[in-house]
Amino acid sequence: MASLALLYNVRMLGLFMVLPLLALYAVDFQGATPALIGVALGAYGLTQACLQIPFGWLSDRIGRKPVIVGGLLIFAIGSVVAAFAESIYGIIAGRALQGAGAIASSVMALVADLTSQEQRTKAMAVVGASIGLAFAVALVLGPLIAGLGGLEAVFGVTAALALTGIVVVLWQVPDPPRNGMLHAEVGARPRLFQASLRNPALLRLDVGIFALHFVLMASFQIVPGALESVVGISREDHWQVYLPAVLLSVVGIVPLMRLAERGGRHHLVFLIAIAVLMVALTLLGLASIPWLFCAALWLFFVGFNYMEAVLPSMVSKAVSPDAKGTALGIFSTAQFLGIFAGGVAGGWVLQNYGIVGITELCLVVVAVWMLVVMRIPAAERAALGGASS
Repeated sequence: MASLALLYNVRMLGLFMVLPLLALYAVDFQGATPALIGVALGAYGLTQACLQIPFGWLSDRIGRKPVIVGGLLIFAIGSVVAAFAESIYGIIAGRALQGAGAIASSVMALVADLTSQEQRTKAMAVVGASIGLAFAVALVLGPLIAGLGGLEAVFGVTAALALTGIVVVLWQVPDPPRNGMLHAEVGARPRLFQASLRNPALLRLDVGIFALHFVLMASFQIVPGALESVVGISREDHWQVYLPAVLLSVVGIVPLMRLAERGGRHHLVFLIAIAVLMVALTLLGLASIPWLFCAALWLFFVGFNYMEAVLPSMVSKAVSPDAKGTALGIFSTAQFLGIFAGGVAGGWVLQNYGIVGITELCLVVVAVWMLVVMRIPAAERAALGGASS
């Protein structure tokens, strides 16, 4: 599980390390505009979304390890392309190639292959927790590495991490068993896919993860610049704000979790977390006082990290064991579509309507999400409580 969590971290670092940097560093590339920088941020999510399910299917046919190794090679090639890019179009091509190494579904399938039914939930939790760790590490490492060697150094490091991931796959991860059940599952997949798409509870969770990553990508097109203009911190020192904000978000997350467990208030806390995001987004767009902006960034990480932890758990609890893989595959696709849409829409809005436009866009998306959650039936709210626990 440690090696698989490390493998998952490699992929997520490739996404998150660039998140606080592109809006600052990409402006120096030939042809760069806010809209194209947004496309560069979102291109990763588009190819990930398109290839998650095909890669998962291919791993069923030819095996998990060959697909994962191939995906990591594609990711490394994309990193190299981006590292040597001289224009924003080269960055976009590199980011799209990075995303084409869509191994998330294959890694999660490998987790299922290598664990018993009794231990599978714990194993999934370990891998899921590694995403939050990757997010925190990337926000610190990204500015530090970029301060030493620019954006090309960051892409070079992600290429090296991908190659390290290949070593981990070949020499640290055990070979999964192959048996006749695998092909039976493949034959049942169209039925499970249709059932997941018709499940209102799962669709609401898909909307949630889409909205969450939409606002992440859109808002981080203005956050790095605001750290320079509002807080007055040079770009190579941004980690000094990101690190305490992410770590201290636990101070806000723990009370939310405790409140959710007391008296079955899971639905209420879910709405509170969305409201926290709305307040944070408003302040990020309007704050002109350094301490207020930093407080808003902390609030954002409280809401984001709480949702990032709770939503996948809800998906796994809302479906039968034989449908978990399919449901999580659709869920991951919605997540990466949110990354793509947030990057592209955020860049276009920033170019045409400025910071206030991005703030309003994010607030509209989160408000729609809140309306969807408020309409959850009573029976589904009870299931929501079981999933959160």
